[in-house]
Amino acid sequence: MANVWTVTQQELRSTLRDRRTLMSTVLVPLLMIPLFTVGLPLLLGTLFGGQAQTRQTVGVVGELPPALKSQLEQDSKSGKGVRLLPVGDPTAAVQQGDVDAALKVQTRLPSEAGNSGTLQLFYKVGNLKAESGAADKVKSAVSAYNDALVGRKLAQLGLTPTLLTPVKLSVVNASNAAEASSGALAFIIPLFLLQFILAGATAAATDSTAGERERGTFEALLATPTPRHTLLLGKLLATTLTALTAAAFSVLGLSLSAPIALLVTPAGQSAAQSATQQAFGGSLVLGAGGLLAVLLTATTAALVISALLLTLSLFARSVREAQTYIAPLTLLIVLPATLLQFADFLRASDALYAAPLVGSMLVVLDTVKGALSWPHLLLSLGGNVLMAALLTLLATRLFGREGVAFKK
Repeated sequence: MANVWTVTQQELRSTLRDRRTLMSTVLVPLLMIPLFTVGLPLLLGTLFGGQAQTRQTVGVVGELPPALKSQLEQDSKSGKGVRLLPVGDPTAAVQQGDVDAALKVQTRLPSEAGNSGTLQLFYKVGNLKAESGAADKVKSAVSAYNDALVGRKLAQLGLTPTLLTPVKLSVVNASNAAEASSGALAFIIPLFLLQFILAGATAAATDSTAGERERGTFEALLATPTPRHTLLLGKLLATTLTALTAAAFSVLGLSLSAPIALLVTPAGQSAAQSATQQAFGGSLVLGAGGLLAVLLTATTAALVISALLLTLSLFARSVREAQTYIAPLTLLIVLPATLLQFADFLRASDALYAAPLVGSMLVVLDTVKGALSWPHLLLSLGGNVLMAALLTLLATRLFGREGVAFKK
């Protein structure tokens, strides 16, 4: 172990000399994770919620009833109304950006219930700005206008509006506090956690294998009396420590998200902005148990990634070639992590939790949603440790080959 630690120290010193590696290992995860867990929901809350406080322009073709015009233009508790502008071609006006949406009266609109009329709404479907702004306000105003007409008609007949809704349905959020605060962007957290671990380990793994082969120092290293498996374990330990550093700062960045959110959230934030920020996960809070689970998961994931990177790098003749081997690993992390946004449709089995790295992503997602199962955590840790051990044995075998030090 003394020899292993000596090799590890040498590799760590070599890694620490590279400022870019330090940036990707320490500063990037420490800054980026709070930025995405707090800044992105805050930005989305400002953009979507801010649409309610902005007066959009809506084109009009035809004559609107005065009450409906007033409903469209008035300020409400949820935000400002819209500005009505006469236009000739509603489709062209929307496409050219002259208006945010447009209304066309196809048949005369009624001023009392009992008659009917047709009103067309033109806007760019799929455009989030239009859907959360002008289109949403128009739909709300037309719905309120219809309700007012029906209410007046029922009052004339001596009836109450409750006659039309004999059954009232109220929605109660059954999510726990963690699920409610994790929001729709919770799947991003496992993605960034593993990506930063991968980034932190890549430089150390490639430099200590393919880099030494490229510089021609591998021969001198293998000529020493130190056993090859000792050299390999030292390199593996150095790579893992670098990856663990990235993991630790990633978890630290995650733990700082809640206090940062309290500091940067505007005091006068509107209800719409607060609701949107909450929906996207801008108030994520993890307890001590959750942070411990994430840290343990990140540690074993770092072991797997380090062993895998070291194994792949042993096949490469240069750092550039090693990077081409490692590039697909990014997809192997990004694709499963991206699919986690559909995790609500997935009934995860114990086998899936035992799958290396995939189980880690599921555990981190469960943790931020407050649904962590300790048996699932143990399965994930065990799967990662087993895979790391198998990859280490493979790397040891490759490192023992006669031509490992030479370019082929």
